Amino acid sequence: MPSAPGSSQTPETPGVLLIDKPAGVTSHDVVARVRGERRVKTGHAGTLDPFATGLLIVLLTRGATREQATFMELRKAYRVVARLGAVSTTGDRDGEITETGVLPEGELKLPTGELLQRPPTYSAVRVGGERAYKRARRGEDFEMPPRLVTVHRFQQLSREGSRAEFEIECSSGTYVRSLIADLGDAYCEELRRTAIGPFSVDEADERKPLPLDAALERALAADPARVKGS
Repeated sequence: MPSAPGSSQTPETPGVLLIDKPAGVTSHDVVARVRGERRVKTGHAGTLDPFATGLLIVLLTRGATREQATFMELRKAYRVVARLGAVSTTGDRDGEITETGVLPEGELKLPTGELLQRPPTYSAVRVGGERAYKRARRGEDFEMPPRLVTVHRFQQLSREGSRAEFEIECSSGTYVRSLIADLGDAYCEELRRTAIGPFSVDEADERKPLPLDAALERALAADPARVKGS
């Protein structure tokens, strides 16, 4: 079986593929497409919502998918455009939008450090053994369990009228939609993941997988404490 165009690896070589996911498709769609094209076992190292864009790590072959936790635990970096003065049922532009007209005055409170966060009800977190978004779509009333996350950086880049742009760097498992919703009447209008640990979206190239050993070495060098779970 030939390797993918532009790749020096064979299909059986464990690799790490950096993909710039477009808006409008799910992470599962991307992984399934890669699996079909390359005909190897595939996995991901952290999903993106359908409306979001940016870096998605896809692991190629069983050897690479065994290291999924290593890449999943790396911190993430995002660029976000928040819409102020409105709320969304899903925390993003794909939900039901309600205009409130309530704009926060003065400087926005941008929390950093360890936070106790409740994931959005429209998320893949399991509640009572079932994905939360499935229960939310049925109109069920339930409370999301809080989780401890770390926000390393939360920086406002600009603000004009009802829109503000931010850069956020956070631990794995952090919901950026919740960070934005907690600003007040606000939701994510645009969300782009710019980096996962040492891997940047600028490196994304579906034709050239990174060798697994080299990718693991970079991950460990970037954040050894978190990767090792200490």
